[in-house]
Amino acid sequence: MRVALMLVVVVCGACASGMRYIPGTKVEDTEDNRRIVAAVEEYRQAMERHDTGALLAMASKSYWEDGGTPTGADDYGYDGLRDVLNTRFQRAEGIRYNMRYMGIRRERNRAYVEVLIEANYTISTANGPQRQELRDQNQLILEFDGRRWLFVSGM
Repeated sequence: MRVALMLVVVVCGACASGMRYIPGTKVEDTEDNRRIVAAVEEYRQAMERHDTGALLAMASKSYWEDGGTPTGADDYGYDGLRDVLNTRFQRAEGIRYNMRYMGIRRERNRAYVEVLIEANYTISTANGPQRQELRDQNQLILEFDGRRWLFVSGM
């Protein structure tokens, strides 16, 4: 009987010490991670609303987007973000923007958020409205400014 009781205590202790995740994510459940996920959720919702003003308010003045090409011709900063958002939102309707949170890595006041994005939207074309689907893996980089988490890349 003592052995069985001891075994139950050991198993329960092992289960209790396991890492907990924010529900619906693969992100460790910590206060900081919850705040980061909340900031990204605000971004996701603003995308669905076409809310350029809210998105710009979430971006750091040092925002920089590297288009991934060697020339740098498609890179832009905070001011370019406004133009990109306005251009994309003019053409898109009915945006559905979902994210799966795969992980968050912290380095000092920066957070690197790995997400899987699934988006659906309709764009106007010469042939009429076309429904588009996007599936992508992305890294969002946020920086804590002492009050809140702001995006520095990845929007």
